[in-house]
Amino acid sequence: MGEERSGFNRALDILSRRDQSEAELALKLRRRGIGEDEIESVVNRLRELGYLNDRRLAERIAESALADGRMVGPRLSRELLRRGIPRDLAAEALTRATEGHDPRSAIREMLAGKFPSFDPAVADFREKRRVVGWFQRRGYPLSAILEALRVSADE
Repeated sequence: MGEERSGFNRALDILSRRDQSEAELALKLRRRGIGEDEIESVVNRLRELGYLNDRRLAERIAESALADGRMVGPRLSRELLRRGIPRDLAAEALTRATEGHDPRSAIREMLAGKFPSFDPAVADFREKRRVVGWFQRRGYPLSAILEALRVSADE
């Protein structure tokens, strides 16, 4: 019982810093020398208590990333998978989070905030490439970026 308590306490300590997926938590416990049987027991107990929920975590990550424009689309999907979220939960969370999300309007808002002096109508090729690259690295599709720049230039 003492070892299980130790693994449980370590898991709680890890979760107190940041939400983790089941896979992330299991990996961190494994690195701390906790046995596989104990890890399984601890993960199951935390899931029962509601402290560990991959679906909730995936939705929170997706909503947060979309809200502040950090990442979208394939980049967000890769991030969820990297965090150990199962593929089906990642796809579900991404679908739910992107309902009603218009990438073009998000790009226009971020363009005004991040690049306030950028005017696509007068910008040279190098400036446009820098701005387009910034949005592409966050996972925005090129067509949405170009459409948002075109609309911004028309305004």
